[in-house]
Formats: sequence, C-alpha cells, structure tokens
Amino acid sequence: MLGSLVTVTVMGFIADGEDNGGTADAGTAQVTPAATTVIATECPSHDKTAGQILLFEHQPPFCLDASSTYTAVFDTTEGEIKVVLDTVRTPNTANNFVVLADYGYYDDTLLFRLDPTIAIIQGGAPHTNDWSDRGPGYTIADEGGLFRQSTNGMLGPFTYEPGQLIMARSAGPNSSGAQFFFSSGPEVGRLDGQGSYIVFGDTDAAGLAVLEQIMDLYELDPSSPYGGGPTREVTVRSVTIVATDG
Repeated sequence: MLGSLVTVTVMGFIADGEDNGGTADAGTAQVTPAATTVIATECPSHDKTAGQILLFEHQPPFCLDASSTYTAVFDTTEGEIKVVLDTVRTPNTANNFVVLADYGYYDDTLLFRLDPTIAIIQGGAPHTNDWSDRGPGYTIADEGGLFRQSTNGMLGPFTYEPGQLIMARSAGPNSSGAQFFFSSGPEVGRLDGQGSYIVFGDTDAAGLAVLEQIMDLYELDPSSPYGGGPTREVTVRSVTIVATDG
C-alpha cells in the first residue's frame, strides 16, 4: 500500500489503497471480480485451473515448497519481466504473491502509476486499477527484519535498487495486501529512509530493460492524481508462476 510515491504522497507511503481514499482513472483494462468472497483452503495449481478469484475471506494457506525456486513471469504489453522471488528472507510475502497469481488476481490489470522521482511502477489493483483498490480482503504480516513505528508511519530494514519487486503498503504495521511496485532506476534509493516496503523479488537485465522502457513512457499530467502517467496504458496480461527444483 504505497499509497503515495514522492509526487503524490499519502502519509508518505506508496499505498496499497485498502486503507486510503482517493481516486484515479481506472483505464480501460477491466476485470470482473468473483461474485462472492472465497475461503481459500487449498493451494491452487500454477496452471490457474482454479479460476480467477479476487476476494478472499482470509489469507490463503502457505503453498511453497522449500526445495523449489519460484519465478513470476509478467507478460506485459511492453514486454516480459521475469522475477525470481525471495523465499528465504520473505517466504510469506512470496507465498502470498504466488497464490494470488495462481488465482489470476493480477491478470489483465494496469501498471497504473509511474513516478520517476523515485523510479517506481505500481500495479496489482484489479478492482479499480488505482491505488484506492480494496485489495484481496486481507493484509499480510511484515517480515524480513525489524519494523518499528514512527510519527510518520513505519520504518523497516530494506534498501532499494533498480530491478526489484516490492510490496506497497499503508502507514500502519502489517498493511501490505496485493499491490506491488517495480523499481526501475537508482532514484528508488530515496525510499531507503523508510525501508518498510518489503522487497520480495529481483528481475534480470532483460526485465530491467523493460521496466526502463515503461518508465520512458512517463509524461507530466496536471489532471492526474499522480502528477503524470504513461503515454499509453501498460497492461499486465498475466502473471505466471514457474517453480523449478533445486
């Protein structure tokens, strides 16, 4: 819930908007939510035969195998981004992303927010395609080191560099849910002073090149609640999880 990047800040955080008000143009990429809230008690397969689910009664179960490596493959309208998920430092965050991806949560959604001042590209909001999205119906616990509250929100142990996959959050503890952002350039290091956005994956040089290409689409727009955006919509067609042994 990074509800705010640097140009438009909500309590100084890049928000995963369940806890925030605010609106944005949802664009034309639309996803029809499941009609009811689902209690997910089983682990979905990576081929997505479980069907698309967007609302859950509570956090899904832990589904990762400690002996496997998990790669999230983002098929976007600007190119493919492969992200190796960190199942050692952030196993529960990685698991949450894997399960949501296997339920088709991120398919046909927009990368709706670009902020070159901190080099982030935000997405993961299937209900509204903006940061005020209601989320999956639950939040997950912070992990990866020591977190503490300050007068301006949370402080955490993470530092940031280009090519990372990072959870958005609100200003409170344990407030990430589903929204994420990519880091596309060194300006993301400006978030080091907060350090509470959970880094749970890294892409390679090819993926970073796609992220840089997406950020190159940015233009200022005074009518945008974010201060600007891409010159054309950038859609995540799908996120597919690939598990490999060893």
